[in-house]
Amino acid sequence: MLLDIIDVKCLSDYKLLLTFENGERRKVDLEDRLSGPIFEPLKNKAYFKQVYVDPELGTIAWPDGADKAPDTLYKIGVPY
Repeated sequence: MLLDIIDVKCLSDYKLLLTFENGERRKVDLEDRLSGPIFEPLKNKAYFKQVYVDPELGTIAWPDGADKAPDTLYKIGVPY
């Protein structure tokens, strides 16, 4: 089951509150999931907070083109 993300809010540091299209909300902590060159800029907390929902992709993204798969985010998320 692939669910699109329709809303994102920064909670603290690298923690996000995601709302999925089925209305379910999940809290995710991405601090340990920012490895690789595309995610390096996200280690800057101010830049990380520029996260937004890309409606075309149905997931969260950042200005440099980094994104995370919604199914992965759903799996690692904790119900909120």
